[in-house]
Amino acid sequence: MWFYAARTLFATAFFGLVLTSWQLLVGSQRVENLGDLAWFGAAVTQILAPLQLAVALPFSALLVASAVALEKDRKTLELLLMTNLTNAELVLGKLAAGMLSVVMVVVAALPVLMLVTMLGGVSISQVLRIEAVTLAGALAAGSLGSTVALWREKTFQAVAMSALVLVLWLVGWELVGSEAFGAELLGVPAQAWSATLSPWQAIKLAAQPVFDATGSGAYSLGLVGPFVLAAIAISVVLNGIAIARVRIWNPSREAQPPAEESADDVAVARRDVHSAGGKVRPVWDNPVLWREIRTRAYGKKVLVIRLFYWVVFAICVWALVTTARATAADGRPAQNSAAQAIVALVSVSLILLNAAAVTSLTTERDSGALDLLLVTDLSPKEIVFGKLVGAFYNAKEMVLLPVALFVGLWYARWLSTEQLVFLFGGWATLNAFAATLGLHAGITYANSRSALAVSIGTLLFLFLGV
Repeated sequence: MWFYAARTLFATAFFGLVLTSWQLLVGSQRVENLGDLAWFGAAVTQILAPLQLAVALPFSALLVASAVALEKDRKTLELLLMTNLTNAELVLGKLAAGMLSVVMVVVAALPVLMLVTMLGGVSISQVLRIEAVTLAGALAAGSLGSTVALWREKTFQAVAMSALVLVLWLVGWELVGSEAFGAELLGVPAQAWSATLSPWQAIKLAAQPVFDATGSGAYSLGLVGPFVLAAIAISVVLNGIAIARVRIWNPSREAQPPAEESADDVAVARRDVHSAGGKVRPVWDNPVLWREIRTRAYGKKVLVIRLFYWVVFAICVWALVTTARATAADGRPAQNSAAQAIVALVSVSLILLNAAAVTSLTTERDSGALDLLLVTDLSPKEIVFGKLVGAFYNAKEMVLLPVALFVGLWYARWLSTEQLVFLFGGWATLNAFAATLGLHAGITYANSRSALAVSIGTLLFLFLGV
């Protein structure tokens, strides 16, 4: 049901956005000639193309990653590994199944873009280039999510690392395109590198009209051809790594077979069968909160995710300082440049906090542990608030580092004290909303993929749609 509703809602939202754009850009003005319609067609295409890409990229990575992680949480991936399926069939099959929803949504939006061509200002070749860039970028993002999910052992690790690598990919090549590292890299102009490897730059090129007097290249990929080839090459490399390593990464190395016991060990074990050796760990009054904070509920290798987030934070701070200095030298206000870096950091922070809250419930359900919690004497309040506080604790870097950035901006006098206070209030509200939304989705939806898609989709709608 959700599969059919998603593509219907997306196509409807696309068409509604066209109507809204008409009211905003044209409104009650008089349309006197075909040139006015063509101008509107070109303008609305510049809005629809990046929006479609912004939906396809994160959902491809997160849906594929969650689909693979769901198999691992339910221990069904081990059953697949014991069948006669080849590595290629296993990896590519999960990739295709996870991306099916995204591909269908993109294809469902194609008729809306074709209707826009009837207004003029947009050619069919432009629409085809937009679709090619979107699908190629989605394939690369989905391959990334599949490879990371097969590598990591927990759902949160797979989702968080996929999101962080995706942000690094987008932000990194945008910095290269802005010539932050110089006008040339390896003798090639920085703008050419960005157009070849940045999906954001490629979609902007795809939406631009190509003037060809001969008409020979009307339906060619044109300037976006290098990006499409690069995205396909990235997908081949990522899937090749996953195919080669899937049976090495899985089952997880944490599940080591027990070593053979000697006769002496057996004798000692029989003698001490009633002893409780080892150090006893005291459990808090709320065992759910104790497990979230004091145990490895999110996996053994969460440190890698934190290191990746520190890298994203450092890049955003560096980009903020660099662009702010450049704009200040040109006489433009530095606050506008600061806002772009802050929005990128805040967005990924809220998505990671939301993912932590969702997976804290869905992982328990998939492993069958949630049913055990429900039959204990724990109250619903202890379970809900234990999971909520645990999500905040495990995502504490995502909450506190933006606060440190806000204080730094205030210290540099880019923010007034009043603005800082309102920023703190807004940030606290957004964090509470993101965590509560994730927990609510995890409780409401029995399917982990649906819970993750609805929760993160709601956040993306609030960031992009509104």
